[in-house]
Amino acid sequence: MSVQNYQAYQQNSVQTASPGELTLMLYNGCIKFIKFAQQAIEKKDIGSKNTNIQKAQNIVRELMITLDPEVPISQEIMPLYDFINQQLIQANTHNDQQALSSALDLITDFRDTWKEVVKQTRKQQFGTGATV
Repeated sequence: MSVQNYQAYQQNSVQTASPGELTLMLYNGCIKFIKFAQQAIEKKDIGSKNTNIQKAQNIVRELMITLDPEVPISQEIMPLYDFINQQLIQANTHNDQQALSSALDLITDFRDTWKEVVKQTRKQQFGTGATV
């Protein structure tokens, strides 16, 4: 598949995704960037580490912005997102693999939970548990 075709496919995926699927994409992107940052720290590639942690932070900030304060669970999720962001800052300023691992574990838990929510929503809408 050419790069142009892949980019068109990705753009179409985002444009046709449900809000739940978009959130899942954000979690997956955050996980990807944290893993890239972990590899960059191991390779002592400070530029790549910084870039990837900043990308992960941008995603976490987007997740924070999209929380609906009227929904009670948002009050419980926001401090966790803030903690993840603080861990990313710690990792970036101190090359702290443990802080990155902590952020990765939490984001992965959020992603796995959200994946189940999307699956259950699809099941209710379409009567099947389509693969997410």
